[in-house]
Amino acid sequence: MNRETGQIDPADPLRSACPLAATLDLVGDRWTLLVVRDMFAGKRRYTEFLGSPERITTNILADRLRRLERAGIVRAVVYQENPPRREYLLTDTGKALLPAIRALGHWGATHVAGTADATTAFAELRKQTPGAVTG
Repeated sequence: MNRETGQIDPADPLRSACPLAATLDLVGDRWTLLVVRDMFAGKRRYTEFLGSPERITTNILADRLRRLERAGIVRAVVYQENPPRREYLLTDTGKALLPAIRALGHWGATHVAGTADATTAFAELRKQTPGAVTG
């Protein structure tokens, strides 16, 4: 994260100056936005993310949390020293993804057969986890 501009400094060179391409390079894989979605639903700890219905594997989850932290989308807070345990919290930059996640959820509910209504799905996520981000 560039402290002067508040913008994410990508770890790898940009493929192009297109903001959509750059954003997809950061969060456009199969798992990253699902981890962020779970944070909006109030999940904070590693084991909570593992309990999501999509069943992310431990190595992928660890990698995505590291990437999100490196990008400044998430910050890790140590809550136990031995063994080390962390909670993962969305930064303001991460919270700014909420409209995009909602829009993708609504698109999926409208255009992908067999999916739940997006409003209901997000409400269920919030009910499952205390401390969810609202808005």
